[in-house]
Amino acid sequence: MNGHKDLDIKDAINKNCPWSGKPIEEKSLTTYNGQVVGFCNTGCRDKFNKAVDLFDDLMIAP
Repeated sequence: MNGHKDLDIKDAINKNCPWSGKPIEEKSLTTYNGQVVGFCNTGCRDKFNKAVDLFDDLMIAP
């Protein structure tokens, strides 16, 4: 669930950013559940990663 420089935009499961609906960019990729997910900018990518981390933490909490 991090931005990775070795990810390829061709492997992204989406063409548009899930937050904004804008086209994804090569520099704004991450992974989620083994899939490459693209975002329109690093801010949207980082917001997604933070949301996933928070959700994962809540699922682990007693």
